[in-house]
Amino acid sequence: MHDFVVVGAGPPGSRFARRAAEAGRDVVAFEKGTVGEPLACSGHVSDDVWEYVPDEARDRLLQNRVYGARFHVGGPGSTAYPFYKDRPVSNVIDRVGLDRTLADCARDAGADVRENHTVLDVDERSDRVAVEVRTPDGDVETVEGRMVAGCDGPTSRVRRSLDLPEPDELLHGVLAFDDAPDDGDLVDVHLTAPTFFAWRIPRGDAGVEYGLAAPPSDDVTAMFDRLTDAYGATTDRFCSGAIPVGPPDRVTADRAFLIGDAAAQTKPFTGGGILYGMTAADVAADVVDPADPGTLADYESGWRDAIGREILLGKGIRRCYSLPEPVQRLGLWALSGEIGVHMDRPSSFFSPAHLRRLFSRSDPPE
Repeated sequence: MHDFVVVGAGPPGSRFARRAAEAGRDVVAFEKGTVGEPLACSGHVSDDVWEYVPDEARDRLLQNRVYGARFHVGGPGSTAYPFYKDRPVSNVIDRVGLDRTLADCARDAGADVRENHTVLDVDERSDRVAVEVRTPDGDVETVEGRMVAGCDGPTSRVRRSLDLPEPDELLHGVLAFDDAPDDGDLVDVHLTAPTFFAWRIPRGDAGVEYGLAAPPSDDVTAMFDRLTDAYGATTDRFCSGAIPVGPPDRVTADRAFLIGDAAAQTKPFTGGGILYGMTAADVAADVVDPADPGTLADYESGWRDAIGREILLGKGIRRCYSLPEPVQRLGLWALSGEIGVHMDRPSSFFSPAHLRRLFSRSDPPE
């Protein structure tokens, strides 16, 4: 019997599998397809991502460095409000390559990562969990473990099999790519979609990424087409997916716990969740003992201590997306310019570095 059965080998699942295996646990991880495919997430991440991959992977994964963002209230051509640093704020990376690198790290640590294995059901028992899995040849087998880690995304099979609470909401996100190279150092953010936003990310030689996210009831595809048409972009490799926002009150069961998108451990103001999910994975690896279900309470409190404040502040930022346009413009005008914030940590707005920059501006931003 395994110590942990991990469902999903995206960044949170692979990170947890790696850390648990490094601690001497017997870990098996199931990915329903090929790791990293199909692409359904942006590759725009903070510098913190490099702490989770081998040093040699950086040159292979890095596509472009970003120094800030231009915010727009309206579409392309509208007034831009720049927020920037004098050093890179973030990175654009090969997102599929990141997933595969993290999965390889888990394998190197001793985890058994199996691709093309689809988890069909999870059954908690008094002393174990039974996970029903369809293998690549179509057979169905039952794999047992002391605990199961649900790292299987916004529509988590683990979450639904165990009747755990759903995220507060699921947004609809779309992505597409223009192959024309662009090594610009600013992303463009458009506060045009109801309650959410659209973006344009230069990816160096890999081209340009366009994306948009909004509530599923809105015509997201039509809004996305208007965005790319306004930029004159020729896009392909269109993909879409659900974006969970707002973690539920409980992400653990008797012998199961959720990590990453399955637990809605995402930034409410962007939908991104790579760093938050891997932070929660590290908490789980540190505190959860597969032989002691009582330690799940330590995970439940631990991950909220680690990122709960950032999520709460992120909800406040998200609400600003629905303010009247004149108020949005005034706020962006007042706050734009050189910044000292971290893209994944809204609490850094109150850091001494950012406050010094904010209150030392002698001229209004252009």
